[in-house]
Amino acid sequence: MDLKEIMAVNLRRKRHDLQMTQEELAERAGLSARYVGAIERGDVSASVTVLGQIAEALGIEPGDLLKRAPRPSKS
Repeated sequence: MDLKEIMAVNLRRKRHDLQMTQEELAERAGLSARYVGAIERGDVSASVTVLGQIAEALGIEPGDLLKRAPRPSKS
């Protein structure tokens, strides 16, 4: 999974956790809903500036959108 895909998964998960629509997120971040959707699908990469806008709108740190999910331990 590349960084663009990781961001897409984390963004979608966090937005859903907050019960926020793409349109609401876009409005809070000052972006278009179409662009937010493209980022969530992994169709486009977000610039550092856009990453910051999205993170602020979600109330998280930008790095939180780029973290890989921990892999399950093999027991």
